[in-house]
Amino acid sequence: MDKTLINRHEVTTRICLLLVEICLLNILIESALATMAAPEDQPPNIIFILADDLGWSELECYGNSFNETPNLNRLSQDGMRFTDAYAAAPVCSPYRAALLTGKHPARIGILDFLRPDSVNALDTSYMTLPESLNEHGYATGMIGKWHLTGYAYHGAAREIRPGDHGFDWDFGGEIKSVGNGANFWPYVFRDQPIPWIDIPKNRLGKDEYLTDRLNVEAVDFVQQHRDEPFFLLLSHYAPHTILNGRPDLVDKYKAKHAPGKSTRNRCYLCEDKGLGRGDPDHHWAGDHNPHLAAMLESIDEGVGMLMEKLEELDLTKNTILIFTSDNGGETNVTSNTPLRGGKSELYEGGIRVPLIVRWPAMIPAGVTCNQPTQNTDFYPTLLDAASIRKPSGEIFDGISILDTWKNPQQLIPRDYIAWHYPLERPHFLGGVSASAIRSGPWKLIEHLESGYLQLYSLHKDPGETTNLAESEVAMTSRLHQALIDWRASVSTTSLPASNQ
Repeated sequence: MDKTLINRHEVTTRICLLLVEICLLNILIESALATMAAPEDQPPNIIFILADDLGWSELECYGNSFNETPNLNRLSQDGMRFTDAYAAAPVCSPYRAALLTGKHPARIGILDFLRPDSVNALDTSYMTLPESLNEHGYATGMIGKWHLTGYAYHGAAREIRPGDHGFDWDFGGEIKSVGNGANFWPYVFRDQPIPWIDIPKNRLGKDEYLTDRLNVEAVDFVQQHRDEPFFLLLSHYAPHTILNGRPDLVDKYKAKHAPGKSTRNRCYLCEDKGLGRGDPDHHWAGDHNPHLAAMLESIDEGVGMLMEKLEELDLTKNTILIFTSDNGGETNVTSNTPLRGGKSELYEGGIRVPLIVRWPAMIPAGVTCNQPTQNTDFYPTLLDAASIRKPSGEIFDGISILDTWKNPQQLIPRDYIAWHYPLERPHFLGGVSASAIRSGPWKLIEHLESGYLQLYSLHKDPGETTNLAESEVAMTSRLHQALIDWRASVSTTSLPASNQ
């Protein structure tokens, strides 16, 4: 055979093989792209970031001009910002119970924050959100503050930990109460014999800062579970008092603006530094608080780290990233202006919280939702997002608002949101025993001991300055009856036997 013909045959064969390879490669690429383009066929990852005592007006994207939160700004630009998101209670433990169960705190019986020696805890009879997700193939992780139990260290009869409620793994939970202000390694407050938090070894050097450490652990969790659906609850201790920010960031904000006047004549952390009584470091400044701003910036840094990791792993599109707070800011160290009141109160400053949700596969970017929602809604909404049915026999007080996530104009099908916060004695921050209900723009507060009623039109009066109870008699009567009926539906009494 002619050598020329042989060479032409070889070339032709090679070209054909190459074309086949190219076709196969195109098929593989198209298949991969199709998979990437259809995250709805995959369960979404969920990262829930919870700040502690962060007020509604403390983020830049909510109008704050002193605190700096560039990563949360970006999260807001990429997702949906809620103006009327609410905590189910004005303090921490009830919020956390409501988040994990989808039930109102009044139904659960955790009505106030749990003391260190509390006999109460989040009972294991409830089917929690992490348990539901875990049963459907999710890796579940909990980092940081728990505060849903008493502590053996203080003589509590039982300890209920994250692992008892469906978390595969947890890190950095408190072991002897919360909020001591010891935010630096070794996390020992004053002369106490053991750390207040379960972090046996430092990882970031001798001056390891708590928020930084929790951020690093959160990023590691995402890295480790990148190939399976995951649910991560990153529950920060910051900026709960006693405020104690990272020194470099505190100095930054002191230089930016002179701190406001301190509300305290005694600061334990200042005494520990040999600075005497008073507050020369401004841990308790009422405005332009450098410690609060520093603690918030540390949280913001972690948000940025998680967003970068998701981008690196190509998980951004199909990851639901939520940022919010468990209640309003403490008025000793901040102002919740224009809202009235703060932590421990059923005024807007105590229960209205920042909320940002990003899910690029489903949620439009850069939109604002003005519809009221409560944190009891997260459980049913996230199950809906993951195409998981509600656990059999479980009662949800919250509802799925997934359609509103997809379209902020989609009305949430509910007549009202309610609160029940009964106290045997006034809260040390000023809160009193009360219930409240919001329907549309109207909000009614009932003081349980005196029967005093307050009615506000929130659209016209978000600062709750003008009580309309006597001039809007029909609305007052309607909402009061609805509140009474709601309390009966969740099996509450006006006052608890004990919140301990």
